[in-house]
Amino acid sequence: MPTYDYRCKACGHALEIFHGITEKPRKTCPKCKKQKLERLISAGAGLVFKGSGFYLTDYRSKSYSEAAKKDSAPAAPAAETKPAEPPPKPAASESPAPKKPGRSGKRD
Repeated sequence: MPTYDYRCKACGHALEIFHGITEKPRKTCPKCKKQKLERLISAGAGLVFKGSGFYLTDYRSKSYSEAAKKDSAPAAPAAETKPAEPPPKPAASESPAPKKPGRSGKRD
């Protein structure tokens, strides 16, 4: 059964009433006893999944669950390693490749 929000037009009292969908909306305000109660349009309640049984992994076999726990266990710390050294720079005696003879790109 859903919960409906109501508000009295006379006194402004707001309340929630839990009743069936097929029941007629309530009209009498419980606070001022006038026939001015109106049902409001509300966003409704959100759907909340709590507990087990909602995921595919909840139905896995016990052996699968145990193997998954072993796989996700933290590994032993690795031995310290040095960071990789950068490649050696070319010697200063080496000169860049010579330019090819030919046009210089200027017009005469």
